[in-house]
Amino acid sequence: MKAIEYVQKPYRRVALSQAQKRQLSEKTKGTLRAWIVPVIVLIIWEIASRLGWVLSYQLPAPTVVFEEGMTLFTEGLLVNHIGYTLFRVLVGFLIGSGVAILLSVLLTVHPVMTDLFDPIIQGLRAIPSLAWVPLFILWMGIGESSKIALISLGVFFPVYLNVAASILTVDRKLVEVGEVFRFSKREKITKILIPYTLPQLFTGLRTGLGLGWMFVVAAELMGASVGLGYLLVLGQNTLSPETILVSILLFLIIGKITDGFLKALERRLVFWQH
Repeated sequence: MKAIEYVQKPYRRVALSQAQKRQLSEKTKGTLRAWIVPVIVLIIWEIASRLGWVLSYQLPAPTVVFEEGMTLFTEGLLVNHIGYTLFRVLVGFLIGSGVAILLSVLLTVHPVMTDLFDPIIQGLRAIPSLAWVPLFILWMGIGESSKIALISLGVFFPVYLNVAASILTVDRKLVEVGEVFRFSKREKITKILIPYTLPQLFTGLRTGLGLGWMFVVAAELMGASVGLGYLLVLGQNTLSPETILVSILLFLIIGKITDGFLKALERRLVFWQH
């Protein structure tokens, strides 16, 4: 029996190695395919701008936009703008998602609390978030607190809805199994509730983070003197489309990176779905 196992082990390692190579190959192909459309768009954009098919003062070539970005970077302005915007988004995201998770757990665990407060939250969700801007400015001024409050509000609702929905739909059979095995409250939370709600939690977090990047633009239009949103306004006021495009592309790149971080964290924590 030991001899058979000894012979089989190398074959298992070879099979595993081949499977890993195939998986890595598919990932590499997927990454390369993801770059095809952006590269084609950039090439067409460059050609169209250089040949005058589009007006350069309306849509400058990608190389011109890149040069503008490098100029802002070498002057030390770009890092400052990125830093302030990233700080506002991350703080707003942490506050909004933290409050949403805590409130959704409290309300769904206590049905009476759900009956009392969930209709109010659903009603507030129907209000366009940008409608809060004048009120936030009135309450907090045009400083950092009003900007972070607006971003937190944008993040709050998708996280709250996803977490609350996942808790309410927990399979009763899983709870009964926990009772059969005499799980404590802590064990029910760690072994049943958290694993069941994690997938939808990450869906809410990624949606909330995306909205956070959207709302930071509105927040920085409220009178910021630094940030990528301010850079948009500066480009508009100085009739500099390349500055506007630098800001837009940075929103795209940084937003994609932060979403990729959450996606990687999701794969690590919700490994059974990947």
